[in-house]
Amino acid sequence: MPPKMKEKGRKAAAQKKKKNSGADVETEAKHRLMLLEKELLRDQLALRRDEARRAKAAKDLMKQRLQGLEVELERAQSETKAIYAEICQKKAKAAREEAEQALGERDQILAQLQAHVTDMEAKYEEILHGSLEQLLAKMRAVKPQWDGDILRLHARHKEQLRQFGLNPLDI
Repeated sequence: MPPKMKEKGRKAAAQKKKKNSGADVETEAKHRLMLLEKELLRDQLALRRDEARRAKAAKDLMKQRLQGLEVELERAQSETKAIYAEICQKKAKAAREEAEQALGERDQILAQLQAHVTDMEAKYEEILHGSLEQLLAKMRAVKPQWDGDILRLHARHKEQLRQFGLNPLDI
């Protein structure tokens, strides 16, 4: 049978652990909450990045389409020149009008695409800035609480060291 003194010492240590575990559980819960919030913000940022990637892909697709239209336009212009050389002036005039219409359409499409790209860039920039501002606001809101928690935890540990007869400044 173990001596009674050791049992009393163990009970006292167990009671201290229980007191400390309540604060540790609360600190761990706060820590888990912050980790979940951090993960949520990472997910939101990932979604924003995905949206930006899709916008860039759409922009690249539009550029490819534009290049295809430019190739088609150049081909149409070369055909127009060949027709002009071979056919009478009346048919050449009709071909020139057709080429000018294609140019007008191309210019209109270019203007629309450029406006769309500019609009998308502005929207994604606004989304990114908004997300970053929200993140900073949340961090500013939580910082005083973190600072207070740190100071309380520091004071508690300092007091525990003193209870054990240790000077916190010596450690």
